[in-house]
Amino acid sequence: MAQHEIEIVAVDGGGDFWDDRVGLLTCLRETPPRVPAYLGYDAIGSELFEAITELPGYYPTRVEFGLLQRHAEEIADLIGYERIVELGSGSAKKTRLLLAACVQRRPTSYLPIDVSREMLELSAHELETELPGLRVQGLWGRYEAGLGWLRDGKPEPVTVALLGSNLGNNTPDERHGLLTEIATTLRPGDRFLVSADLQKPAEVLGACYNDPLDRSAFAQFRLNHLTHLNRRFGADFALEYFYPRAHYDATTTAVQAHLYATEDQSVVLRELDLELVLRRGDSLNAGFSYKFHRPQFVADVSARGFDLSAQWIDPVWQYGIFLFVRSV
Repeated sequence: MAQHEIEIVAVDGGGDFWDDRVGLLTCLRETPPRVPAYLGYDAIGSELFEAITELPGYYPTRVEFGLLQRHAEEIADLIGYERIVELGSGSAKKTRLLLAACVQRRPTSYLPIDVSREMLELSAHELETELPGLRVQGLWGRYEAGLGWLRDGKPEPVTVALLGSNLGNNTPDERHGLLTEIATTLRPGDRFLVSADLQKPAEVLGACYNDPLDRSAFAQFRLNHLTHLNRRFGADFALEYFYPRAHYDATTTAVQAHLYATEDQSVVLRELDLELVLRRGDSLNAGFSYKFHRPQFVADVSARGFDLSAQWIDPVWQYGIFLFVRSV
């Protein structure tokens, strides 16, 4: 039987967001220069990230999957709504556990938001095949554009999900803005389902966010940020002159993924009219992963008009899923 066409809504300029020079220039002018996180998730980057989730030391996907296996039915009962929107859905391989529990209880519409159209189409076909009764409508673009599309649409009860500890991949200012966007989008009674990786020893985090000696998934994923800049903005990054490595900064409580220059070099991004002068040992920031203190995390979300409804925390890995209800 031929696959039916999946509905994909371009909520962010039909792919024009990839060419957002203003935000990119702001990040590249930071010290050290930073590549915005979403630029790492083109079609190639999304596939590379899936390989990261299979690394033996990368616990977030495995632990979150286990939490959803154990608690999906309880979460589905507490959600109670037919519409689930997910920010940064990727392959949705964990979310399908929750969706399966929801479909058993009620007709369910799933609206994944992702910057990779290819991943949206692939995951939507798989979900609708595996879960009869599930309707998938993909929203192609960045988080903010997807949330804006929701605000402009018909007001219906909804759960917004932000899983994979994706909230921690934003700077504090970006995180503040995203939580505010979510709070503005949701109405009283709507749900916010979010996962958070809690603080833990630096050696555990080092093993999680770096490749073991026989693998290169993290290195390829981070170097793909530079490949994307070369292709889209006429940059001349030479990948062989960069060494990828992540470290945990206890002061900021963030794992920072850097691409270190192995020699002095000058990189030109022609379409941005920008030159980056890098000395040996200088770095580019290719991503954050903030780790949270649970009471402070709950307080930060609650301060935006949410009440904590339930939480499920893995006691060994200190990784949690939290369900909030919009109260005001």
